[in-house]
Amino acid sequence: MSAGDLVVVFGGSGFIGKQVVRALAKRGYRVRIAMRRPHLGADLRVMGDVGQVQLVQANVRFPQSIEAALEEAHAVVNLVSTMYEKGNQNFETLNVEAAQAIAKAAAKRGVKRVVQMSALGAAPKGARYARSKYRGERAVLEAVPTATILRPSVVFGPEDTFLNRFAEMARNPWLHGMLGTMPLIGGGKTRLQPIFVGDVADAVVAALGMREAQGRIYELGGPQVYTFKQVLQLVCDETDRRPFMLPLASVIAQPIGLIVNWVFGLLPWDPPLTGDQVTMLRRDNVVGADANTRTITELGVTSLESVEAIAPSYLWRFRPYGQFQTKQKPA
Repeated sequence: MSAGDLVVVFGGSGFIGKQVVRALAKRGYRVRIAMRRPHLGADLRVMGDVGQVQLVQANVRFPQSIEAALEEAHAVVNLVSTMYEKGNQNFETLNVEAAQAIAKAAAKRGVKRVVQMSALGAAPKGARYARSKYRGERAVLEAVPTATILRPSVVFGPEDTFLNRFAEMARNPWLHGMLGTMPLIGGGKTRLQPIFVGDVADAVVAALGMREAQGRIYELGGPQVYTFKQVLQLVCDETDRRPFMLPLASVIAQPIGLIVNWVFGLLPWDPPLTGDQVTMLRRDNVVGADANTRTITELGVTSLESVEAIAPSYLWRFRPYGQFQTKQKPA
């Protein structure tokens, strides 16, 4: 691929999508963002030079709109996904069927450079989310054998639903936590390898430009591994909050998550906890579990940002007295 080539991005208006669009534009690609409501994406146009970023209407439920969005495309990036099921927005529809439809449309157009965003832990067994991401991978590779699969661990950055959610929970555990506490699912022993959203975007761009990446799966993890408890503690230290952390066995958290998920299915907000998330927290989410995959460094992305370097730039807003508050030392 070379500067001026057209890359079509599905899911380009999301948390990861915005960073991918910015990274692609920075490297000189033309970017077409396929989205359901392009009239709401005006902010995306300014991520590149005049005319470099184009918005088109497309709905992954309608193959004709997907094919139209891929006209004259040189590459495709699919970031469409969901971690919460609500109505028609479910795992099967977005994580599997949408991935399959986009890949089939790319194959029909003769597009061989496809990047499919999956998730670390995707597997034929386990949590429903993980299983759906795995089936999405299989569907994409079946349609486009030269596609590249990226499996990031939990992704953090200014607009994330990871550290921001825990910070909100630390600020008001009665409203966003569990009975005034921050629950430590499984005792907080699950290991995570958070990766910065900017590094994920760089991995996407690198995968498009490397012939060696075609047909391969890459696991994306950050420079450091943390336990779930360490992540919560880091958030609390950075926000200068001291909520009580309640160890909660998975067998207890599971039914709670199922109930919470059902209740929030009737409300316009994402649930703070689901039964499927409890299932995922029973397994470590770190790079290296699958011997058949490669890592982000093999894509040439080697200068990885740490949580400690990035989180303070946006978690300060959760402190009691704002950005310039002097943080208190833990008692």
